[in-house]
Parts: sequence; C-alpha cells; structure tokens
Amino acid sequence: MQKSNAIVITGGYLASSNAKTAHGLIRGTERFNVLAIIDEKFPGADAGEILDKRKRNIPVYATIAEALKTLKEPVKYCVIGVATKGGVIPETLRVMIKEALESNLSIVNGLHDYVSDNEELAAIAKQRGLEIIDVRKPKKFKDLHFWSGKIAEVKCPKIAVLGTDCALGKRTTSRFLVEAMRKAGYKAEMIYTGQTGWMQGSKYGFVFDSTLNDFISGEMEHAIWSCYKEEKPDIIFIEGQSSLRNPSGPAGSEWIVSAAAEAAVLQHNPARKQFKDLEFYPAYLPSVKDEIDLIKIYGAPTVAVTINSMKMTEAEAREAAKKYEAELGIPAILPLEDGLERLVPIFEKMIKESKAH
Repeated sequence: MQKSNAIVITGGYLASSNAKTAHGLIRGTERFNVLAIIDEKFPGADAGEILDKRKRNIPVYATIAEALKTLKEPVKYCVIGVATKGGVIPETLRVMIKEALESNLSIVNGLHDYVSDNEELAAIAKQRGLEIIDVRKPKKFKDLHFWSGKIAEVKCPKIAVLGTDCALGKRTTSRFLVEAMRKAGYKAEMIYTGQTGWMQGSKYGFVFDSTLNDFISGEMEHAIWSCYKEEKPDIIFIEGQSSLRNPSGPAGSEWIVSAAAEAAVLQHNPARKQFKDLEFYPAYLPSVKDEIDLIKIYGAPTVAVTINSMKMTEAEAREAAKKYEAELGIPAILPLEDGLERLVPIFEKMIKESKAH
C-alpha cells in the first residue's frame, strides 16, 4: 500500500479519549504517513509523548497554516482525528476543515456527519479537484452481503477482541495481537470494524455502526471469509465495538455467533464503573467474571483479559491484573505497558490444533 502524506486535526482533544482516531494513527498506520498533529493545546510537543510518553517524531502545531509553512514534505490529506459525541462536526472543526480545503488538502472524515453533505465544503472541494473521503458513508445496497454460512469454510482460528465498554482500546489491542503473532513467525490478520481501522490501513473489514442492521452479520462473515481466502492467514483477530451490555449501542454477539469465533480476548478498564458518557444513567459495568460468563453463553471461551490502565497508576493496574489472573485462571495483561507476547503460546496451540484437523 502506497502511503499518502497527511496531517491530523484534533481540535484541542489530543490528550483525551475523544481523539482515539488520532491516537491510532500516531501509534501506526499503513495508509498514511502522518507528518503532524494540529492541536492548539500542545504546540511544539511530540504527539507520541502526549499520547503515551513515547517519542514518535510527529510534531504538534497550533494551526494548519503553521504546519504547512514548516513541513518540508507536501501534504495530501487532512484527517479528522476525533470522535465527537454523536459523530457531529462542531463549528470549530468545520472552520478547520474549510481552511484545510482552501490549503488544497483533501479530507478524510470518520464521523457520522459527512463532510460531503456540507454544501459549502463540498463546493470548495469540487472547485479545487480535492477528495472528500467520508469513511462512515454506507456501502451501496448492491455491495452488501447477507450471512450465508460460508464462515464454515474459514479453518483458521478467529479471535474476537471484545470489551466491557466502548473507547477502551480494543482496536489497539487487536493490532498488538497481530504484531505479536507476526513477530512469532505466524501470518496474522485483523478485521477492522470501525473507521480508524480502515485509516490505519487494515485491508479487510467494514464500518459496523454505519452498516444496515440486516447486513451486519453478512458483512462480518464476508470480510473474514475474503481475508481467509485471499491471505491464507494462520489466525484472524476481529476488532470489537462497544460491548454486549452498553445500553446506548450494544454490540458483540455478531463477533461470536456470526463470525463463529473460537475464542475471545476481553479488554477492561478497572477504574471505569459506568458506561462511557452514560454516567447520568443507572447502568454499571459488569464484573469481568460476569462478562466472561456471558461471552461463554454466546459460545466463545475468553482466553485472556487485557487491561486498559486509563485513570489508574501503573501499580494499581498491575494489582488489578494480578487479581483477575488469580480469580479467573487466565492471563491478565497490560498491552500498552508490557506488549502481548505472553499470549502467543495460547494462539500457537490453537493454530496447531486447527491445522491438525
């Protein structure tokens, strides 16, 4: 895949979970060469150090104009790097998008609010011959798939990377799992199910929350089947969305049932007690054991718990991991701090068993 030069706008949200699209791109993308982040709160910083204290040589500029004046390489795309509440483009971002277009940058947008539907912005793009890529725009009906049962032809292990809530890092953990298995010498692939997975360069997948409900199972199946037939992987990891019990958008059953997942990895943040942005509503995150029991009822054993340590000290996160490991009898790991190499033997065993049949 030929990488295109891009800048990413975060509108002051770089240090918050609202910028999870930008965070994914900072950590790695095969689709874009990220030259800079635009965030007025952190000019002069290194984006990696703001994200997780790891220098990545991606500078932060206060404005688009400053970045374009300073960068030595030509920039093709401006990527909207935030996930706003309700997927709406706020006025501050709309102004930045207009400036990007007027600076001859094409737009990549992962929000529900399509830039191509904004008459003023679409007119500027058309006049200047620029692209507007609204990643969440649904596929045309003729390109959608119903579930057909062809998932049975996929013989390699399929692992659902689920979570106890949304915005927990399931995509990042999925990528880390792929990287760990590849490092161990296996051919591993990830199925993306959100806009950031596509932006990071994943070849197979679909955008779950902009797919008509009737076709979610079929799109899931088709992405996995296509990946298996074309890439011949040893193992496939499926990026989760939301959670089985998040009342604002429950998701997860298709990952286990429609994708016929052999196992699950469960991501959890012990510090989070209520579902994200639903603190006004009396719905609380289940215990990890309770969620694992529910996943098992759907048909997949959970083989590991991965810990998101947001709003915790490292010592607190490690103590929680130790507790889960003792209680559940499966590995509990901090992916960002320790990597996921420790899980390789579990998946190696599954791969060997799948090839023996």
